[in-house]
Amino acid sequence: MGMSDLPILSMLKSRMLWHEERQRVLAENVSNADTPSYRAKDLSPLRFDDQMMAMTQPGSAQPGSGVAMVQTASGHMGGSAMSVGSQFRADSKNNYEVRPTGNAVSLEDEMMKVAANQMDYQAATALYTRSLALLKTAMGKR
Repeated sequence: MGMSDLPILSMLKSRMLWHEERQRVLAENVSNADTPSYRAKDLSPLRFDDQMMAMTQPGSAQPGSGVAMVQTASGHMGGSAMSVGSQFRADSKNNYEVRPTGNAVSLEDEMMKVAANQMDYQAATALYTRSLALLKTAMGKR
């Protein structure tokens, strides 16, 4: 098993790719802020449900890496089946005011989304880097 096959690293990589794509979509919204009849777009939140379900299934592609929640005492919460969703889906919610030209882009909201997206991307890259450093230390290559 290669290092890129580890579930946590593949999930972090997917998360970073999602943030890159979202940055592109948000930049497109900002660049079209004055375009008549343009509606702001966004991506649906990234879901790891399908990857988690695959890891918990017997005979998964990554044997031994599955994590399943088990209720071991009556006071514990049991695991629940998660719904499978697709990644990088467009989010069609538009709760913004529409100008007389038909444009529905709010620059303030878009810039807040860009800043939040940047912070989340930086957190994911820091976690990815630290995870790789931890693995290298465990292998004695540091």
